[in-house]
Amino acid sequence: MSRTLLLSLLIYGLIILGLASLQRELLALVIPLILYLGAGLLFGPRSIDLTIKRTLSADRVPHGQPVQVKVTITNNGPTLENLLLADLYPQELSVIDGFAETLTRLQSSETIELTYTLNGKRGYYQFGGLQVTASDLLGLFRKQARLAAPGYLFILPEVFRLPNVVVQPRRTRAYPGINRARKGGPGVEFYGVREYQPGDSLRWLNKRASARHEQTLYVNEFEQERAVDIGLIMDARQKTNLNIGGVSLFEHTVQATTTLAETFLSQGNRVGLFIYGGFIDWTFPGSGKIQRERILQALARAKLQNSMVFQKLEMLPTRLFPPRSQLVFISPLRLEDLEELIKVRAHGYPLLVASPDYVSFEEKTLEQTSMMALAARIARLERRQLFRRMREMGIQVFEWQVDTPFHEAAQIAFSRSPFLQWRVGDL
Repeated sequence: MSRTLLLSLLIYGLIILGLASLQRELLALVIPLILYLGAGLLFGPRSIDLTIKRTLSADRVPHGQPVQVKVTITNNGPTLENLLLADLYPQELSVIDGFAETLTRLQSSETIELTYTLNGKRGYYQFGGLQVTASDLLGLFRKQARLAAPGYLFILPEVFRLPNVVVQPRRTRAYPGINRARKGGPGVEFYGVREYQPGDSLRWLNKRASARHEQTLYVNEFEQERAVDIGLIMDARQKTNLNIGGVSLFEHTVQATTTLAETFLSQGNRVGLFIYGGFIDWTFPGSGKIQRERILQALARAKLQNSMVFQKLEMLPTRLFPPRSQLVFISPLRLEDLEELIKVRAHGYPLLVASPDYVSFEEKTLEQTSMMALAARIARLERRQLFRRMREMGIQVFEWQVDTPFHEAAQIAFSRSPFLQWRVGDL
């Protein structure tokens, strides 16, 4: 029951009771209540006419960087004596400085600013607007409104880069890059020796080979370095990405995808991203800074999905990727995924699988008993058998413990041998 209705009923009750009992004291008690009600009617809000403008210090930030939000409110109507303003920011974000709401008096044509700082995890966030509540000083009459104050924020995943990844599929692009094309031409690495042709630089002259042939000159030929097509496929299926105690295995999958995308793009390659799980989320292949931004925003929006259609990998649209391009599948994997991955390999795509170890991830959250240890051992044996069969089919596999970030695990693997490199796509 509202305070206004309660006050009105009290006034009517006292009047009726005073007239019925012929007691002037009861009627006298009605006077201050009528004045109280009249003051509320006189100074209560008549209308809400506000102009809202939202400004963010940045609409895209890397993970961990705070964002300052400034909401400017201008009163275009009459004075509002008691005004409560509450900004409807995404609840997944947290306020680390300032306040997202305020109680104030706003005169006609007056402007105030609501300033606060937010921080949060990777994601794409939209602001819901401004909740406005205007009332008189006595709180009898109240008007509410939700005013539009559009705004969006991308919090991008952390970006790392791997130093020693060499991609060598059987098909390369015509654009220059750092990947060996198995063809002679301009380059750095020695490829072979051929006869001199008009226009060849004398610096390429092979004196030793030319000395053995009096009538013919020979020059060194180098291996061309080209860019390649790479397709990243990130597994967003809810059944494969565990979520235990508020910690999701999916975040490790996203981090690995971000690192691989940054690494391949920095080498001048043409990279595309497909997020598999519930609907077609396809970032068309491209290269350069613009493509990097597209992929980062797609990964910021990525969420776990649950779809009966995409429960298995049989719906994976491999034809989206150029023929014989390098595919990288980032997924915790399930045993039933093997058959579909073999089909992808049979279509002529070189395939690398990067898989976080979900067995260790789940084991650390369970009570340590003999039965649990036995179950974990069986799961690891099944996983090793899965990886062995994948390698027999020409599928490369890289597994890492999620206690160590993906980029650190990869660097540790490389550091074991100074000559170790991922030669992705070699058969």
